[in-house]
Amino acid sequence: MPGSLKVPRKATETRMLGKQDAGQPDNEYAFSEQIGYLLRRAYQKHLAIFQANASDPQLTSVQFATLCALKDRGPQSQGELVRSTAIDQATIRGIIARLQARSLVALGEDPSDARKVIVTITEEGRTVLDAMIPCARRISELTVERLNPAERLALMHTLRQIIGTDTLE
Repeated sequence: MPGSLKVPRKATETRMLGKQDAGQPDNEYAFSEQIGYLLRRAYQKHLAIFQANASDPQLTSVQFATLCALKDRGPQSQGELVRSTAIDQATIRGIIARLQARSLVALGEDPSDARKVIVTITEEGRTVLDAMIPCARRISELTVERLNPAERLALMHTLRQIIGTDTLE
């Protein structure tokens, strides 16, 4: 039944939760029952929902996250964006280049360190972001639509526990 709590039934689900069934070989490994596989599948589903529901079909989820970070935290260096978005250095470079090509961000010098490049969201970037926010709320809702309110809370809590933070940064 969708939305209800599910008790593990399969031996693989039980093992994944850290319990070993008597009589099951230790070398049995079902990759499709592992946390990495399931997280990857959930993220793939979320990305598909994002692309299908974005107000701007050219905007990717990581570009959206970058624009959000710039709006929320103000102009930032590339390194600061890496920390605030949890996007790796190599990827953030490409994201910034694509956002700059669309005039959604502008690059400038850091007044205190001319070697540092500062990324700033432009008015056009704010317009794209403002149009996207209602879509982002809908995307989040569609991603967890099969979960009841308690499961949604538990999922968010569990994900924060996995990444090592009790609150979103």
